[in-house]
Amino acid sequence: MNKKQLTHMEKRLLEERARVMKELGYYDESFNATLQSSDGDLSSYSFHMADQGTDAMEREKQFLMASKEGRYLWHVNQALRRLYGAPEKFGRCETCGNEIGFERLDALPHARLCISCKEKEEDAARR
Repeated sequence: MNKKQLTHMEKRLLEERARVMKELGYYDESFNATLQSSDGDLSSYSFHMADQGTDAMEREKQFLMASKEGRYLWHVNQALRRLYGAPEKFGRCETCGNEIGFERLDALPHARLCISCKEKEEDAARR
């Protein structure tokens, strides 16, 4: 990758990192909200079991989404470490050593495998 492409990838990764951090901040705020403020009732006592179930389901969905974002943040941070640690190796497949297409990296800036190696990895995981 040339210097211009590396600069572009750094910018993309930092933008993705900022977006994920903002999302995680939203989830943190919603987790810290009390039950009273989450459903708008003046009392923290739900009058119906269905309301309690709905509240629990919504909290579980938020937790799963925050967990997914946290894993994505880890991948973005790993890509930034690779970029800063060895910029000459960034954009190379970790399995075969071939260059990962710039279009793929632009779409998925934390990619560490070329398309063919990623397909092999996914095929092996399915079996």
